[in-house]
Amino acid sequence: MRTLAFASRNTKEIMRDLMTLLFGLGFPLVLMTLLSAINASIPKEAAEATTLFKIQNLAPGISVFGLSFIALFSAMLISKDRTTSFVLRLFTSPLRASEFILGYTLPLLPMSIAQTLICYAAALIFGLEFNANILLAVVVNLPIAIVFISVGFIAGTLLNEKAVGGVCGALLTNLSAWFSNIWFDTALVGGWFESLANALPFAHAVNAARYAVLGSFSEIMPELLPVIVYAVALLAAAIAVFSVKINSKH
Repeated sequence: MRTLAFASRNTKEIMRDLMTLLFGLGFPLVLMTLLSAINASIPKEAAEATTLFKIQNLAPGISVFGLSFIALFSAMLISKDRTTSFVLRLFTSPLRASEFILGYTLPLLPMSIAQTLICYAAALIFGLEFNANILLAVVVNLPIAIVFISVGFIAGTLLNEKAVGGVCGALLTNLSAWFSNIWFDTALVGGWFESLANALPFAHAVNAARYAVLGSFSEIMPELLPVIVYAVALLAAAIAVFSVKINSKH
């Protein structure tokens, strides 16, 4: 009950920043519209050779990339609380670090789902065929959402409001863009670049989402498993870092 009460408070804090919320939810729609317009202007011969911008590949990629902005929400939420007396009162409460993190996570997961649904709703307008696989793709995106949320928690616990904007805004979004197989196939670059892309969770998340949309069910888990490992590890790290922060205040 106390975790749910804390989550309810955090939901109100997120809803209070309406402009940032609308930007986070609407960003995939803008990106989908822009890239679909670019794809429509590509000559037919070139379009046949470039499959990444086809809607069944583009929509899952943008749905994953759009979630990178959730990291900024989670980081700002914690970093703002750290600058007020509110968090000092929380540190004296019986809430454990895991309950703190869960209370911050619960409001962000529905936001992640809503953002993904908006992305796929826009994709339907641009020609994606509706079927139950889209709902599976929404579920498949949850582990990468937890990855981004956890990174935000760690950054927000360790850094101030200005610093988290650089880490979770510029750095993380660029990492997820360059190493995700959304805009170009990392295998074409090869070498250390491809190896790094395969070591990070972003390309795996995009591939899993694409397999879900295409209905290639047997291919989903081999790609999704590394993302789940990252999600569990980063969430555990966020709890550990927050626990250290709590203890240092006592």
